[in-house]
Amino acid sequence: MTEKQQMFHNRLTKVYRHTGKLARKQNIACYRIYDHDLPEFPLAVDIYEDVVHVAEYKRKHGMEDDEHEAWLAACRTTIATVLEVPEANIYIKVRQRKAGRQGQYEKLGEERTEKIVSEQGLSFIINLTDYLDTGLFTDHRITRDMVRSQCANKKVLNLFCYTGSFSVYAAAGGAASVTSVDMSKTYLNWARRNMQYNKLYDPDIHQYIQDDVIAWLNGAASGSYDLIICDPPTFSNSKRMNDIFDVQRDHVPLLKQLLRLCTPGGRIYFSNNYRGFVLDRDAIPATEIKDITAATTPFDYKGKLHRQCFLLEK
Repeated sequence: MTEKQQMFHNRLTKVYRHTGKLARKQNIACYRIYDHDLPEFPLAVDIYEDVVHVAEYKRKHGMEDDEHEAWLAACRTTIATVLEVPEANIYIKVRQRKAGRQGQYEKLGEERTEKIVSEQGLSFIINLTDYLDTGLFTDHRITRDMVRSQCANKKVLNLFCYTGSFSVYAAAGGAASVTSVDMSKTYLNWARRNMQYNKLYDPDIHQYIQDDVIAWLNGAASGSYDLIICDPPTFSNSKRMNDIFDVQRDHVPLLKQLLRLCTPGGRIYFSNNYRGFVLDRDAIPATEIKDITAATTPFDYKGKLHRQCFLLEK
C-alpha cells in the first residue's frame, strides 16, 4: 500500500468507525461515510446495506488511463478492506462535480443492477450501474420522515419528483392523494414501481404526470394541495423544458406559484443544492418561512452537505 493509500485507509477507518456506530444505533442501513475528505481522494462513498456506491468526482488528475485505473483499483481494495465487503459489491462511477442534481438524468450505459434497500420501514429500488445517482438521496431521509408525519388526509404534490421517494413517504403517512410531476418518463416509472413495491399504489389517488414542472404549474388549479415538496435542479436547459431554469433567479416566481396552489395553512418543503443560494424572503408572500437546513441534515452529512431546505406556510 502506498503512503497516500495508507492516508485514505486511515481516514476511511476513522470516519466509518464513527458513522457506522451512529447508523447501527439508529437502525439506518443506507448512509454516506466519506465525501472528498482528502483532496487526493475526491470520492463520495455511500453504503446501501451490503453494497457500496462510490462516485469519483471528475478532475484533472494528471494520470494516464492505465495509471488511473490502477489508482481506482487500489481505492476499491482499500474500501473493501475497511468496510469488510467483497470487492464485487463495490460499484464505482465517475461524475462531474455539480452544484445541482441535473446529473441524475445522465445515463451511463445499458447495464442494469438493481437492489431493494430499506429506509425507515419503507423499501426503495436503487440502480447501482445505469445512472450517476442511485435513485435514493439519503441526505433527505429526515425531511422525508417529516413529510410522512404531517400528511395524513392531506392532498400532496411532489414536484421534480425524481424516483418518488417523497411520494412513497407521503402515501405511507396516509395522504388523501399524491401527485408526482417530473419531465422524465423513466423516473416516473421508477417512482410508480417504488410505490407498488411498498404495496401502497392506488391509481385512484396516486397520479404520475410527465411534464415540464414550470409549464405544468401555470395550468394547475389554485388551492389544490395541502402539502407541496419541491426540490428543483440548480440549473436546467433541457430541450424538454419551455425555458431555461435557474433556481437563484427563478425561485421567487416558482414559490409564488406554489403558494397559489396551496390551501390556506398549507405547507411547502423547498430545497435546492446551489451552494450560494440566497432566499429572497421579502419577495415571497408566505405567512411564515423557516430555514430547516440544520434540522434536516442527517449525522452522516454534517459538514458535508451544501443543500438548503426551507419550510413555508401559507
